[in-house]
Amino acid sequence: MNKILVVVDMQNDFIYGSLGTKEAQAIVENAVAKVKSFHGEIIFTKDTHTPNYLNTQEGKNLPVEHCIENTQGWMLENNLEDFIREHHSKVINKVTFGSVELGEYLKNINKKTPISEICLIGLCTDICVIANAMVIKAFLPETFIWVDEKCCAGVTPQSHKQAMAAMAMCQIPNTAQNEE
Repeated sequence: MNKILVVVDMQNDFIYGSLGTKEAQAIVENAVAKVKSFHGEIIFTKDTHTPNYLNTQEGKNLPVEHCIENTQGWMLENNLEDFIREHHSKVINKVTFGSVELGEYLKNINKKTPISEICLIGLCTDICVIANAMVIKAFLPETFIWVDEKCCAGVTPQSHKQAMAAMAMCQIPNTAQNEE
């Protein structure tokens, strides 16, 4: 069984920094435990902006500087940064919500060794998690993709629930195959 875990944007700015929330802080322990106990390849994404962020389309719509490359806020949560160093995990820096590079990377893995399951965890459920889940679904429509709700948080609890419902409508449930 070729299982993949995608850890979306578990970065300091989304947990403790400029866009941090108590809900994001509450899932850190679950997310770290999931990463440490996962058997399979783990891929991390990092929301990555430049100092001119406020002049970008996203910056004009969300005028809060965050995840500026090479700042403390851009770094992943400390336990996850340590994990990446120890295990030489793949990290994809993405400049927008969803990552085409992630989709292409997973498609190439699937060509060599078919992927049985992809699980997504991370932040924010209602922006980057849903965007990457949909990108992956577009690249691998026949692969089972799911989101571990206990390891995700949205901008608000309500938008988190809405994103989970939207993904379920697109055949991306919040339960692993063997748990259904």
